[in-house]
Amino acid sequence: MLSIVVFWPLAVAVVLLAVPRLGDSVVRWAWVVATAVEVALVVTLWVAYTPGASGFGYEVNRRWIPTVDSGYHVGVDGLSLPLVAVTAVLFLACAVYSLRQTHRVRAFVALFLFLFLETVCLGVFVALDLILFFVFFDLSIVGMYFVISGWGHRDAARAALKFFLYTFVGSLALLLGFIGLYVAADPGTFDIVRLSELNPLAGQGTFGVLVLLAIVIGLAIKTPTVPFHTWLPPAHTEAPAAGSAILAGVLLKLGTYGFVRVAMPLLPATWRDYAPVIVVVGVLSVLYGALVALSQRDFKRMIAYTSVNHMGYVILAVGAAGLLAGSNAQAHDLAVTGAVTQMVSHGLITGALFLLAGVLFERGRTYDMGSYGGLAARAPRFAWLTALAAFASLGLPGFSGFIAEFQIFTGSLAGAPVATALAFLGILVTAALFLRAYQRLFLGAPRSATGGVVADLTVAETVSIAPLMALAVVIGLFPRFLLDTIEPAARTLGSLLSR
Repeated sequence: MLSIVVFWPLAVAVVLLAVPRLGDSVVRWAWVVATAVEVALVVTLWVAYTPGASGFGYEVNRRWIPTVDSGYHVGVDGLSLPLVAVTAVLFLACAVYSLRQTHRVRAFVALFLFLFLETVCLGVFVALDLILFFVFFDLSIVGMYFVISGWGHRDAARAALKFFLYTFVGSLALLLGFIGLYVAADPGTFDIVRLSELNPLAGQGTFGVLVLLAIVIGLAIKTPTVPFHTWLPPAHTEAPAAGSAILAGVLLKLGTYGFVRVAMPLLPATWRDYAPVIVVVGVLSVLYGALVALSQRDFKRMIAYTSVNHMGYVILAVGAAGLLAGSNAQAHDLAVTGAVTQMVSHGLITGALFLLAGVLFERGRTYDMGSYGGLAARAPRFAWLTALAAFASLGLPGFSGFIAEFQIFTGSLAGAPVATALAFLGILVTAALFLRAYQRLFLGAPRSATGGVVADLTVAETVSIAPLMALAVVIGLFPRFLLDTIEPAARTLGSLLSR
């Protein structure tokens, strides 16, 4: 069942590329239907999910490269299943949003939404083998490179190249770390479950530190955290709207997910030793991302910097979890649960914000907030959905962001009170920047770019964005279905981290 979920998009892509003379309209609607089927498969997966003896559901383990004990080992638990779900939902939203796509439709659908991105992103979240994890992780870079360079804006080629070089260097560092884990294990293996049982780098001193450094750098570039974030703003600014939504909503989570799936359980003692450094990086990302976002005039670039801010909360939480391991199990579990919830929440909310930024560009051909004004009077649906997304992003009660950030702050406070207090200031700055942006775009008098004549959201745009916000509200009001899935896996991670 799990393999069908992962490779269904790839199978549809092959069919779309193989069948000649398919019209653009047929391809677009096939894309929507295929992603809707994917969401239905994931819902079925979630409803029937029961962890096995190893803690993973739907586990499959087949020999692949026996000489290095690497296999096709996949499965899901409470840390990965929510991210599989949000991935499927976001790809469906982007498929509906892109129904008006006219530029190289078949290539756009097959390369972007199927062949290189949806399958490989899902593959990362279900991989339980380091080589398999790396293959999917690396292919996501290739897919997004083509999205930005092939369908981006004016300076897309440069932004795509910067994105590729930065993240490819990060993936090479990640591979070095994985090889280090293999070398340290006795017998050597790339299987994540077996490595977590062996704890191969316990007492390895400098070698363990170097392996952790390689893995953390690789994941930090992908996340991205300060100071590895500089590829993110140009990539978002130049990417098409659907590309930005997937980049922020899914690809950034490949990095943060790597921390809870690989770095923390496979290098527990070294992670605990260097958890204060992780906490500092998280706080710097929170404050830097929020303050730089506050200074932006470009709406899309502003949202990009808020991603640095929001991913900083995740890094703070996983760092604090390292400080709390073995001493305060309840606070540790709360911090980890908040981190995973924040990944889900950020995917939904920021995905919606980037699609709304795409609507703005479609109407006025610019992201400059100074070129708009008074849009609420002529585009009320656009104004209402943007207001919901902005309030959700700054963490107001009733939205998923509040549930995530409340857990992160509550859990982290016990282990890093000063850092948590500093990170709390990020919420105030985020509130200021979103209120300021909303005022400039939707209130006041119309300005030069469009003369105030901006069409409201189309049916396709509304249908793609509104469900993302509806899910953010559902999680904000009724979070138990999500938290009940995450918490057992967070406790398991705590037991691995406290060794």
